[in-house]
Amino acid sequence: MRVIFMGTPEFSVPVLDALVAAGHEIAAVYCQPPRPAGRGKKDRPTPVHARAIELGFDVRHPVSLKGAAEQAEFTALKADIAVVVAYGLILPQAVLDAPAKGCLNIHASLLPRWRGAAPIHRAIMAGDAETGVCIMQMEAGLDTGPVLLREGTAIGDEETTSQLHDRLSEMGASLIVTALRHLDGLEADPQPDEGVTYAAKIDKNEAQIDWTQPAEEVDRKIRGLSPFPGAWVEIDGQRVKLLASRLAKGSAAPGQVLDGANLIIACGSGAVELLRLQRAGKAAQDREVFTRGFPLETGRQL
Repeated sequence: MRVIFMGTPEFSVPVLDALVAAGHEIAAVYCQPPRPAGRGKKDRPTPVHARAIELGFDVRHPVSLKGAAEQAEFTALKADIAVVVAYGLILPQAVLDAPAKGCLNIHASLLPRWRGAAPIHRAIMAGDAETGVCIMQMEAGLDTGPVLLREGTAIGDEETTSQLHDRLSEMGASLIVTALRHLDGLEADPQPDEGVTYAAKIDKNEAQIDWTQPAEEVDRKIRGLSPFPGAWVEIDGQRVKLLASRLAKGSAAPGQVLDGANLIIACGSGAVELLRLQRAGKAAQDREVFTRGFPLETGRQL
């Protein structure tokens, strides 16, 4: 098929690679514009932009698709279909209607649960046992279109957003290839009205750890916000990100270090064991390395 690919972050790159490997013709790649990054604040292309250049594709990064000129350029590509994954712009109806077979979206949840911007984070933070990937026929609403294919997967007890992100990206890449291969025979399944939840964009203000919460909630926040923006606590005036954890046994006043060697911290009920941490301006470290340079004595209060 002649495909317009629309995606921006690292999550989208395996999908582009899978479409190429499956033999589809990439008419053009759409992504977000380069933005300032790094110490020099120089414009840096997005992961999809960089990969598309490596593959020799026509890359386009309009700031909006609402203009008549941008829509005419999109339509002129005469694509069979558009594949959209974490693109970052709303597609106007004229864009949705342009490809002969419409636009398909790869969404990292089991719709209608977790429509919206941060489905992977929210699934872990909510304590969901399962998530997955849906191939959805796009329409004007926010992730409201009928689902053509879906595949579920269990969320591991210690899995972080980073780890689940990578698994779902590969699942989505495989599932979209299957969807395109069997597109004419797939039945569009309308999403039910029951079970709709929204995955609001992650706000950095929700990243601070509150040790008075139950251990299950603290653990889910740590794993759900890893690696970005990273759940954090302040220790000796320094902000320390907590990037991996698991539930542990023990109880004491919330925030008390129960075991300094293993970084077991008491919560409102139960305790969590911190496995990976990062001090401001430093690289992320496993617990054993972190405690050698920044020990937390048993009994101290965080």
